[in-house]
Amino acid sequence: MTIENAPPVQSMPDDGELVLATVREITAHGVYVTLDEYGRLPAFLHISEIATGWVRDIERYAKPGQKIVLKVIRINRGRKEIDLSLRQVSGEERRAKVIEVKKTEKAETIVDALKIKLDNNDAALRTITDTILNVYDTLYDGFEDIARRGPKALQKLEGLDAQTGALLEEVTKDKIAIPIVEVRGVMDIRVKTSNGIEVIKSALRYGEEVKTSGAQVKVTYLGTPRYRLIVKAENYKVAERGLQSALERIKTTLEKNKGKFNFTREESRKQLE
Repeated sequence: MTIENAPPVQSMPDDGELVLATVREITAHGVYVTLDEYGRLPAFLHISEIATGWVRDIERYAKPGQKIVLKVIRINRGRKEIDLSLRQVSGEERRAKVIEVKKTEKAETIVDALKIKLDNNDAALRTITDTILNVYDTLYDGFEDIARRGPKALQKLEGLDAQTGALLEEVTKDKIAIPIVEVRGVMDIRVKTSNGIEVIKSALRYGEEVKTSGAQVKVTYLGTPRYRLIVKAENYKVAERGLQSALERIKTTLEKNKGKFNFTREESRKQLE
């Protein structure tokens, strides 16, 4: 590993730690693995720690070359012996560990891309990573925040010049796909006054100007009297807040001008930006 929190090759995990392991050999007594995050350090998963109850076929749980999440249950540091457990790893722990590993791998990819952009200037790269780690717990946390918020996130990184900031924003947005959710619905709008068209335009424009943090509001014309209202944001909570604010603005404006308004919700969507 080349980035933060990467332990030296000879280091060892702690008791109770979750580790990502690669299966190397299966025997009648258990599974020999190497620890991906610890320089391929060898470790052992005894058959009694594979699953609760009798294990008839170990390869139902582990196959050669497979990567699995295990828990460290015993360590003999003097003899460098590490015993592991599969049955003591919950589904939630397994998912969290996989996410952690994927984030670390993504951060490494970004570091490699930055190094190329910096013409292999290790000193400049170290300045960037040190600056990020002074503010964030991990490099990935910093990279993701920059990809999401751009200049606002870069303001927290004191000491980085504008050119470096622009480089960081370019690389992180290229490498990290930010999930975007979308809530939507169709509005039926009717205004019978002589200036009805202008009233509707004004109401829709007012709705699109909602300033809910992180929400983007857009109205599209479907054909009289129907309009689609779409709100995009990083999560459903923000999107819903933006949707309600936009609807309230549009409805209030229309009702003040004797207009009729009805909203029909459509299925929400999730996508990558």
